[in-house]
Amino acid sequence: MVRMEYQVNLQYEAQGQSDFVLNICPARTRSQRVVKETLIVEGATPSYTFTDPTSANRMNRLYTEGGPVSISYKGTVELDQVINDACAIEECEVRSLPSEVIPYIFPSRFCPSDKMRGIAMAIFGNVTPGFARVASICEWVSQHVRFHPGASDATTCAMDTFDSRAGVCRDYSHLMITMCRALNIPARYVTGVDYGADPAFGPTDFHAYVEVFLGKRWYLFDASGMTPVMGLIRIGTGRDAADVAFATLFGNVQCLRPIVGIELVSHDTRLEAAGSMLKAISTAMGSLYFHAAPQATWEAPTISVQPNVWTPIPVPQSFHAPQFA
Repeated sequence: MVRMEYQVNLQYEAQGQSDFVLNICPARTRSQRVVKETLIVEGATPSYTFTDPTSANRMNRLYTEGGPVSISYKGTVELDQVINDACAIEECEVRSLPSEVIPYIFPSRFCPSDKMRGIAMAIFGNVTPGFARVASICEWVSQHVRFHPGASDATTCAMDTFDSRAGVCRDYSHLMITMCRALNIPARYVTGVDYGADPAFGPTDFHAYVEVFLGKRWYLFDASGMTPVMGLIRIGTGRDAADVAFATLFGNVQCLRPIVGIELVSHDTRLEAAGSMLKAISTAMGSLYFHAAPQATWEAPTISVQPNVWTPIPVPQSFHAPQFA
């Protein structure tokens, strides 16, 4: 079991009526318990909080009439991780995949796997299927893409990253997912926060990583090689970044860089080094839906809000691009 404390502070300035959809609270699953948490909102009014039953993503919706908005979250999270022998893990034929896994072999907005099938087959088609082939894809992406903030934007897809060979964790993840799906290996995009990243990469921030379905489980991979996968807290899970932006803003809103912090409180097993794939590590089985936390524990975080007025959220009239990890 790994126990961590996570906190995030978001600062915005809204010019007139604006709406916010946030995905910053850790997911509640059978492998990830949120022991305690607090969400403080200043300058905006919550409309409601909901949990997506198919992904376990927890969304907070807010609106404001304008002015400064501050959102602060703090929580304590416990992770139960399954560690298996990587050599014994095989790929699944499409016919034997659980139905809820099938969407993760399809192309998606940022992962056009249909366009990369020939490339993936040329590079990895002769590699023995199984965990080792997926590890080879992860290693290839890590070695062939240069970490370069500013080299991509919110419209960059995996094909763009393959051509430019530069990007951030979002781009590494999209390229690895696309390569896997091109080989009929289910892969999905996860946002979270990470413990143990090299400070040379900059201050702690939201992080994007990959889960690949092998055998009967989803296994963790970090194609950027920045952080130990045993130090990852799950926030959002989806087909690609379009599904799991940490903030989507409707209206004329200016934002500051998020302040993110994570601290390791305790662990009962040795954390693998960043980039290590000697062990197969999982925090999810066939889906998050069937293995989510019991419904009784899916309550919203304790919320402190100013002003304390609860009103249904209006239909947004303008759109600001989502903020990705």
